[in-house]
Amino acid sequence: MSVCELYSQFTRVWIPDPDEVWRSAEIVKDYKEGDKSLHLKLEDETIQEYPVDPSTNQLPFLRNPDILVGENDLTALSYLHEPAVLHNLKVRFLESNHIYTYCGIVLVAINPYEQLPIYGQDVIYAYSGQNMGDIDPHIFAVAEEAYKQMARDEKNQSIIVSGESGAGKTVSAKYAMRYFATVGGSASETNIEEKVLASSPIMEAIGNAKTTRNDNSSRFGKYIQIGFDKRHHIIGANMRTYLLEKSRVVFQANEERNYHIFYQLCAAASLPEFKELALTCAEDFFYVSQGGDTSIEGVDDAEDFEKTRQAFTLLGVRESHQISIFKIIASILHLGNVEIQGERDGESCSISPQDEHLKNFCSLLGVEHSQMQHWLCHRKLVTTSETYVKTMSLQQVVNARNALAKHIYAQMFSWIVGHVNKALHTSLKQHSFIGVLDIYGFETFEVNSFEQFCINYANEKLQQQFNWHVFKLEQEEYMKEQIPWTLIDFYDNQPCIDLIEAKLGILDLLDEECKVPKGTDQNWAQKLYDRHSSSQHFQKPRMSNTSFIVLHFADKVEYHSDGFLEKNRDTVYEEQINILKASKFPLVAELFQDDKDTTPATSSSGKGASSKISVRSARPPMKAANKEHKKTVGHQFRTSLNLLMETLNATTPHYVRCIKPNDEKLPFHFDPKRAVQQLRACGVLETIRISAAGYPSRWTYHDFFNRYRVLIKKRELTNTDKKAICKNVLENLIKDPDAFQFGRTKIFFRAGQVAYLEKLRADKVRAATIMIQKTVRGWLQKVKYRRLRGASLTLQRYTRGYLARRLAEHLRKTKAAIVLQKQYRMHRAQKTYRRIYGATVTIQAFARGMFVRKAYHQILLEHKATRIQKHARGWMARKRFLQFRRAAIIIQCAFRCLKARQELKALKIEARSAEHLKRLNVGMENKVVQLQRKIDDQNKEFRNLTEQLSTVTSAHNMEVEKLKKELTRYQQSQGGGDSQRLSLQEEIESLRAQLQKAHSEKKILEDIHTQEKDELTKRVLDLEQENALLKNEKEMLNNQISCQSKDEFAQNSIKENLLMKKELEEERSRYQNLVKEYSRLEQSYDNLRDEMTIIRQTPGHRRNPSNQSSLESDSNYPSVSTSEIGDTEDTIQQVEEMGLEKAAMDMSVFLKLQKRVRELEQERKKLQTQLEKEQQESKKVQVVEIKGEIDTDQDADLAYNSLKRQELESENKKLKNDLNELRQAVADQATQNNSTHEVQDSYALLLNQLKSANEELEVRKEEVLILRTQIVSADQRKHGSSSMEPNINARTSWPNSEKHVDQEDAIEAYHGVCQTNSKTEDWGYLNEDGELGLAYQGLKQVARLLEAQLQAQSREHEEEKESLKSQIETLKEEMDKQQQTFCQTLLLSPEAQVEFGIQQEISRLTNENLDLKELVEKLEKNEKKLKKQLKIYMKKVQDLEAAQALAQSERKQHELTRRVTVQRKEKDFQGMLEYYKEDEPLLIRNLVTDLKPQALSGTVPCLPAYILYMCIRHADYVNDDLKVHSLLTSTINGIKKVLKKHNEDFEMTSFWLSNTCRLLHCLKQYSGDEGFMTQNTPKQNEHCLKNFDLTEYRQVLSDLSIQIYQQLIKITEGMLQPMIVSAMLENESIQCLSGVKPTGYRKRSSSMADGDNSYSLDAIIRQMNSFHSVMCDQGLDPEIIQQVFKQLFYMINAVALNNLLLRKDVCSWSTGMQLRYNISELEEWLRGKNLHQSGAAETMEPLIHAAQLLQLKKKTPEDAEAICTLCTSLSTQQIVKILNLYTPLNEFEERVTVAFIRTIQAQLQDRNDPQQLLLDFKHMFPVLFPFNPSSLTMDSIHIPAALNLEFLNEV
Repeated sequence: MSVCELYSQFTRVWIPDPDEVWRSAEIVKDYKEGDKSLHLKLEDETIQEYPVDPSTNQLPFLRNPDILVGENDLTALSYLHEPAVLHNLKVRFLESNHIYTYCGIVLVAINPYEQLPIYGQDVIYAYSGQNMGDIDPHIFAVAEEAYKQMARDEKNQSIIVSGESGAGKTVSAKYAMRYFATVGGSASETNIEEKVLASSPIMEAIGNAKTTRNDNSSRFGKYIQIGFDKRHHIIGANMRTYLLEKSRVVFQANEERNYHIFYQLCAAASLPEFKELALTCAEDFFYVSQGGDTSIEGVDDAEDFEKTRQAFTLLGVRESHQISIFKIIASILHLGNVEIQGERDGESCSISPQDEHLKNFCSLLGVEHSQMQHWLCHRKLVTTSETYVKTMSLQQVVNARNALAKHIYAQMFSWIVGHVNKALHTSLKQHSFIGVLDIYGFETFEVNSFEQFCINYANEKLQQQFNWHVFKLEQEEYMKEQIPWTLIDFYDNQPCIDLIEAKLGILDLLDEECKVPKGTDQNWAQKLYDRHSSSQHFQKPRMSNTSFIVLHFADKVEYHSDGFLEKNRDTVYEEQINILKASKFPLVAELFQDDKDTTPATSSSGKGASSKISVRSARPPMKAANKEHKKTVGHQFRTSLNLLMETLNATTPHYVRCIKPNDEKLPFHFDPKRAVQQLRACGVLETIRISAAGYPSRWTYHDFFNRYRVLIKKRELTNTDKKAICKNVLENLIKDPDAFQFGRTKIFFRAGQVAYLEKLRADKVRAATIMIQKTVRGWLQKVKYRRLRGASLTLQRYTRGYLARRLAEHLRKTKAAIVLQKQYRMHRAQKTYRRIYGATVTIQAFARGMFVRKAYHQILLEHKATRIQKHARGWMARKRFLQFRRAAIIIQCAFRCLKARQELKALKIEARSAEHLKRLNVGMENKVVQLQRKIDDQNKEFRNLTEQLSTVTSAHNMEVEKLKKELTRYQQSQGGGDSQRLSLQEEIESLRAQLQKAHSEKKILEDIHTQEKDELTKRVLDLEQENALLKNEKEMLNNQISCQSKDEFAQNSIKENLLMKKELEEERSRYQNLVKEYSRLEQSYDNLRDEMTIIRQTPGHRRNPSNQSSLESDSNYPSVSTSEIGDTEDTIQQVEEMGLEKAAMDMSVFLKLQKRVRELEQERKKLQTQLEKEQQESKKVQVVEIKGEIDTDQDADLAYNSLKRQELESENKKLKNDLNELRQAVADQATQNNSTHEVQDSYALLLNQLKSANEELEVRKEEVLILRTQIVSADQRKHGSSSMEPNINARTSWPNSEKHVDQEDAIEAYHGVCQTNSKTEDWGYLNEDGELGLAYQGLKQVARLLEAQLQAQSREHEEEKESLKSQIETLKEEMDKQQQTFCQTLLLSPEAQVEFGIQQEISRLTNENLDLKELVEKLEKNEKKLKKQLKIYMKKVQDLEAAQALAQSERKQHELTRRVTVQRKEKDFQGMLEYYKEDEPLLIRNLVTDLKPQALSGTVPCLPAYILYMCIRHADYVNDDLKVHSLLTSTINGIKKVLKKHNEDFEMTSFWLSNTCRLLHCLKQYSGDEGFMTQNTPKQNEHCLKNFDLTEYRQVLSDLSIQIYQQLIKITEGMLQPMIVSAMLENESIQCLSGVKPTGYRKRSSSMADGDNSYSLDAIIRQMNSFHSVMCDQGLDPEIIQQVFKQLFYMINAVALNNLLLRKDVCSWSTGMQLRYNISELEEWLRGKNLHQSGAAETMEPLIHAAQLLQLKKKTPEDAEAICTLCTSLSTQQIVKILNLYTPLNEFEERVTVAFIRTIQAQLQDRNDPQQLLLDFKHMFPVLFPFNPSSLTMDSIHIPAALNLEFLNEV
């Protein structure tokens, strides 16, 4: 391939440009050898001639084809050179917003200066397990490669992150550590990964600062080793630091800051705990204000300080140590503000004793003020003979003070690093590690000093190691592919390294000059000139004698020697250090101990950054000369750097090169000049050069054949060997044999060969296209001509015939027209004459009449108009009046409606109270009663007055009669005197006046009484009418509201049903997640137990075998009793009833629920012991009953009482059920419609019913108590003697007889009564009737009963006392917890305090709710216990009656004279299996543990579940609860053990899922619950359980089913997930549809597994067919099968879509077509298996829309609108990501423009999409196990002999 062929017309090249570095141009004229210039056309259409030097013939760089632009790997470019690399990075960064790009083994990361959503947990999981190169470049891909190689190769790894300040090194290292913390999380509870991440805020605070290039620049290097165990879990970490920039502590350049911790501490100085630091704002301190602005835009130093303190706490730094650290930092600030006053002589200076900052410095560090004041201004000189104290000049004092400040900060930095390492240290053995090196990149400034020299020296060493590693990988690749290779010449920077570190190199001469007593920087520079002037990497500047130039690999740098010696010595005076050693604070003294100086540089904290050379006096004065042997900073740094290189060389390195795109920190802004500088400095271009020197482009034979098959001739395609075909084609196409090489699996090409092949392919395709177009266009024209000629002939034929026929017709019509014209003209003339004549006459007549009528009508109209005006005016006036009146009425109505609504609203508010109507009625009744009472009182008063009046009248009449008689007698006796008569008459008149007055008063009182009575009667009538009106109004309102709210209620009920379903699904999902978490914790517990077992088996110790421990753990599981499980179920049910808003199931509430469950379990045990005790006592009583003589009447009474009691218990249960239903109805109606009066009425009605139910319940309880006392009395009468007198019955009248007495005490007292009664005969001598004895006997009985009651009360008192003590203890514990919580809350931020308070309030409310629920549960449990006891007593009574009947029949049989033989009748199988208790382990082993699913092929599905149920049924039949408990517990543990053993076996997991569900269905179907018995046959109803309620075990089995289902999904996903990407995205389901995009990306050989891992869609379908057939054969419920495949299809959708979103090579039109075809095949499979109703197809909608998006047109705004309308299942972020990734497969396709993507974003900006880019492929839908009863009966099941269950007996 000649140069003329390459540089031909239309070829594009790169030419240098001063602004853009490189500029694209197109050749407009073919180049010929010897031409002095190239004719180019720039992108702006300007013409330019590019000069070509004939001697060198240096032509411009060729540009890659557009189809290669935007590659993930720079080495995949055909032309490898600087402009191609720069352009590819620019296109990816600006157009696609891709910040990561591979360059061989290097990841190039460009800082976007913007937060991108590409670092979430979903992205981490997407990259986990993927090979490097399979998906888009990412820091997570590099981390995954390192993690995978560590796990597979058992070799340590390193990730080297380098770059300029501000390029994003620290962030990249942080994300890499986050990936390791997520993927390799610690297996224990130490949370070491959280501590590793928590170290970042601390190190950033004390080691990062703002510079002119970066707001958060790391001013030190660090190497973090993350340790892993054999299972590749993080167990610890270790950090080494390098070259802390101590000079920043005392000096900052303009617009720079000191370390962040100083400003954070100043921002928090106002806190009360920091008052003693005496800090103010940062501007007040010299050491932190030299750079100018002390704040950073967008950074809150106070908030960052809080994060730093939290990180200290998380790493275990005590609060006292934190305060000490902050004191040391504050002391440095005060030390910088100490004022030093120079003396006049200039040789001495002093510090004022009153200097506040010096006082603060001394108090914060705990040192003597006077000593520090003295030794800051003086120094000690020690000679062999004596010691001198010498003053220092002002500059010397300032330098000494600054050196002390730097030394203090460096020592504190080292202490913190050491403490962080101590917190991250682990005692476990480290198996391997991954190191993350975050180190400074190559630096060059206007003034470069000692720090830049060390940094660039380190980069020289790292670049050398990088070059060797790249060369090594290239060599390994060539050797692996078995191709000949020659040594590649690459840049070796060993001479530059030798210049720096070799003997008598720069560092050696620097150390030598430091040892000279009066060495200076100028002398050292002169020595460098003399020694190294001949070196090719060393130069002397022309205009300076104190600077030198070193030619580094990246650039040449000029260093100023000023300050080199001082920084290398790092001198701190011994006297100042001794003062600090004597500090009264332990931490300060610890920082400056001697061992800190003698610790070697190989320590974990990197003492190269912290160790110092101190000029001090040793303890023996003569040994002071040993200070010369102290290591300098340069020597320490060189030692630590060599140690780092040894570590890196012992690991497999991975490289991340961070690029800073611009200096203005603008988001997504690319400065080519700055980018090229960094690319040259970081070694990326060197990697490109090494790759270009060999064979950079590499193709597999398959990909090469698919891509370039168009260049292959037809006869060559007959060969089936693709490798041979490729060889023949290349040999024919490329004549230079050195341009390519054939490897074992790949073809290797030199640079530019792929571009040449692309050109040949494009030419071939273009020629074929032209040929096709020519042929098609000719054929189209021929077809068009034939069609036009045939059409023309047909048209001519029809046209000529039509013209002939038209001429003949015209002739005939002409002749006929003439005849018609003649006749017509004559007729028309006649008709015209007659018409004119008649018209004239008629017109005259009508005209005359018209004029007359017109006049008449005019007069008539005027008259009518007048009347119309009159009526119209009247109508308008009335209308206006009516309008005004209507408006007034409307206003009145509106105002009245407003008032009515307000009143109605008030009435509604008042009516919401359930007691409103009741209160209203009660008030009215009270008023009526009061009025009635008032009437009665007035009637009574009226009757009293009437009686008084009648008595007065009668008395008056009697007196009048008496006086008359006396008068008559007097007249008769004396003849009467006139005067006396007159007086009597006067007296009579007065009496009459009084009588008249009394009558008038009586009448007045009667009138008043009548009036008041009428008023009261009227008032009562008014109130009754008002009450009736209110009732009518209420009924009307209720009717209206009910009519209006029927539709609303229906809609509300539908919405509430949907909401309830949604909440139920969410609650079910949450509960199943808890079950899943529980199973995961159980698995981790088992793993830890296994590890402990392995550890215990080490030599020298005797431990139990591992299988024994596992069996113990299995057997310990059922220690969770049935009541505990049931309580958990009830609690969960309560939470569901309460709703998600009122009961959020967070972990704190869940833990409290668990605690509550344990308390209920203890309470259950207590009640169980009491029940057993009562049963034993009842047994004793029963024995006594059997021994006694049985009286038939008493038995009948006892049976009657027991039946009566049972009846009352059942009625009690019904009443409770009614009560619960009423409460539920009230709650439901109250929540549905709180605003209606109907609810109030119904609520009031329900309350009345509730009251009546409660009253009836109380009555029933009293009847139960009476019956109990009767039963006890009947029992006592049984044991009584026949001589008992009726005085026994007098016990019922005792005052305490109705109180509750303990049964045992009552029986004991009764026996005492019986014994005393038996002795009454001996007391007959006291009196004849025995009354005294009987009285004594009665008193003794009363005393015994009182004593029994007293004992019962004392026991109750003791129990109450114990309960109060326990309550006090619990209250104390709660108080302690609250105090701890309060202390913890004070440490939190205000937002966290609010959130914590809300959580505490939720927990408190939850606990209160649990307490209330507990009361209900206790009542229900007591009721259940009483029912069980009653059943047991009834059964005992029945057994006793049966025994009596049997005894009577036996007695009757004895009376028979002849013997009768009874034959046994054969009974049918009742569907029960009996086994002995000792056979239970054998049953579990044969039926569960050792059972293989293949052994049951051909039998009834789920046979083990049926057999287990029949065994449970027999245990229920014999009423053996222990047997039921043991069997179910052993079964559950056995199933768990089998699943744990076969945790990867799909068939076994499916088998036990079907059996567990079937056993659960059987327990429901035969539970006796009517809800589960609707589909049972009468025969199946006979097989129901009789004695036990296994609801709690049903919940346990349901949880176990959920765990098995989750394990089944995990197994299926693990089997399907490796197939998905290959089958759905990569495999060609439609052959020859996709053309392979030209790519030369070289996957790492370590990332590529051996063998072909490609799968087709048929493989997925075959696998799913296998799943479906296994589940169907094993009898799994169809609903569960549907849910399984819905979950699998969601996983297929999520994995395929996530891979599509992270892979550029599959985002093409052909991939969209393949996806559509594959999805249609999967949907067809669903329909074929009748699974289309499962919702599985709906889960594929995002993938369907992604496929459609790849196929749609993407140019115009109409296309954008179509995309937005169609892709509704994709988020905006996903749509934009796919459009950015869309890649054309050939040059005829166009890329998606940036403008089109912006249009899409603008149209989708109103969407409320989640921020998550990737789908959570681990998401699991909540599973629902529907009830599916079996149609089989238990007696029809046959047990095969293969199960070895001969010990089971059919019953």
